[in-house]
Amino acid sequence: MEAGLIGLGKMGLHIAMNMQSSGIRAYGYDIQTGPRKQAKAKGISVVQTLQELIAALQKPRIIWLMLPAGDITESMVHQLAELLEEGDYVIDGGNSFYRDSIRNYEFLKKKKIHFYDAGTSGGIRGALEGANFMIGGEREHFAVIEELIQRIASDQGYLYAGDAGSGHYLKMVHNGIEYGMMQAIGEGFELLQHSPYPYDNAQVARLWNHGSVIRSWLMKLAEEAFREDEKLDAVKGIMYASGEGQWTVEEAMRCNVSVPVISTALMMRYRSLYEDTFTGKVVASLRKGFGGHKTAE
Repeated sequence: MEAGLIGLGKMGLHIAMNMQSSGIRAYGYDIQTGPRKQAKAKGISVVQTLQELIAALQKPRIIWLMLPAGDITESMVHQLAELLEEGDYVIDGGNSFYRDSIRNYEFLKKKKIHFYDAGTSGGIRGALEGANFMIGGEREHFAVIEELIQRIASDQGYLYAGDAGSGHYLKMVHNGIEYGMMQAIGEGFELLQHSPYPYDNAQVARLWNHGSVIRSWLMKLAEEAFREDEKLDAVKGIMYASGEGQWTVEEAMRCNVSVPVISTALMMRYRSLYEDTFTGKVVASLRKGFGGHKTAE
């Protein structure tokens, strides 16, 4: 079995390595020289152009995309539409917006090329050792790519979710939940920092990850982080938002569904980008005006 992988960044490279170790011949392509060299050093068969990638694969070709969401992914889909043939497969394993995936599916369907959206979770470790996949697309042709997905997924780590867009929709909501979980963990440890007790954060995280209700991989990652830097002094508290949390909140608003935890977690991502805010200045001034409350200098 073989597949072409476009996008050899951290996730793409590790998925390509996962394919190789799972008995799948992976051909890799990236527009940048650096990632191609790195992939080649890891034993991946690297090509220099899209044309070479298409020529290297047997029919029906399976192309796996691990590219940034939006214009870059859509541009690649349009390029592939001119190079692939009827019956070939394109799998978008990036974090694309589900409506974009529906549009890409409909575009490729006109050329009789099968498109699947595969929400991918598990981080870099999962990409290398067994990821979690949420797949949307036509059920009729899914069996052709199911073996590939099964080989690189963790045990029971993939789901055919339904029609086109359903995989990335599921991943969008997954990431919204992830926002809320990480925010709760962060707030809990901040409260411990202000408590009257000298807790060892690494020991607390380890404890909570052995039999407690809140045990999780995220708690394990917290333990690892605290063991490396007890007070996280080397880390700046900026929490970037990559888009999925915003999409989740926007979709919730469209569906009239209340998601206060995810919404607040998203707002806190934005808040973390600033050491001080004009909103804070206004509120502090108002509190001083009506109540004589002291403002920070």
